[in-house]
Amino acid sequence: MTYLFAINPVSGGRDKSDWEEAIRAYFADLPHTAHLFHLNGQTDDELIRQQIAQHQPDRVVAVGGDGTLKSVATQLLGTGMPLGLLPAGSANGMARELGIPPDAAGSLDVLVNGTPKAIDVISVNDDICLHLSDIGLNARVVMHYQQNNWRGMFGYVRAVLKALRKRRLLQVEINLGDVCVQRAALMVVLANARMYGTGAVINPDGDLSDGQFEVVVFRRLSVWEIIKLFWRYKPFNAKHIEIFPATSITVSTRRKAYFQVDGEYRGRVGEVNARVLPGALQVLMPAL
Repeated sequence: MTYLFAINPVSGGRDKSDWEEAIRAYFADLPHTAHLFHLNGQTDDELIRQQIAQHQPDRVVAVGGDGTLKSVATQLLGTGMPLGLLPAGSANGMARELGIPPDAAGSLDVLVNGTPKAIDVISVNDDICLHLSDIGLNARVVMHYQQNNWRGMFGYVRAVLKALRKRRLLQVEINLGDVCVQRAALMVVLANARMYGTGAVINPDGDLSDGQFEVVVFRRLSVWEIIKLFWRYKPFNAKHIEIFPATSITVSTRRKAYFQVDGEYRGRVGEVNARVLPGALQVLMPAL
């Protein structure tokens, strides 16, 4: 079996040489072939397609965080080719969601002995979302984090504090097809998964393979509740959020809102259109 490893050398602000050494050592005595290449952050889509065409792998592996996973997944949608993950980023939300061990040995074992499973993907505006997309407060945090090139948890804390100083409620209209609701909210999340990369659970009943996603509306919260939003490791009080299951939606705002998809800031938008793509991606998960 042939494995192709797409390595993001800068994800999480950490050197990946230890991961590369672990990959080579793990496959040294196995009857498999491992090809490694580096992403450059400029022509990643083209580079991934080129490497896949050149090596014809049986499995493609993203080595990095959620952004790296997203880049590789985009090239594998609808192909049936299994996608693996080595969680080498700063926020490894999908690794948590999929139950991928955080260490090299454990996550490498999933690549060889794990089970492929079809998961849903959300088509959102001109993008795809594997994990979580949102407008409002968290998207503003992502903007500060990226535009200031802050790294690690300390950088994330700085971004949260900066966003809190200028937080404001959004006036939103959510069209679910059979019902339309209007709300004042700090943020609206399109959740394919259950939790953010920090471990904060916002969608406790989320399922990556149920053919739908959830629209999570965060209403007026205190500063302390907002802080818990980013670091609390259990579901939030239902009094402060509403959750609507959906297969397609349109979210409109009176004023343009900060918008992010899978941890990547996408600018300010006045409308978000989303629909689920059931079972569009095969991912490698730990064997039961």
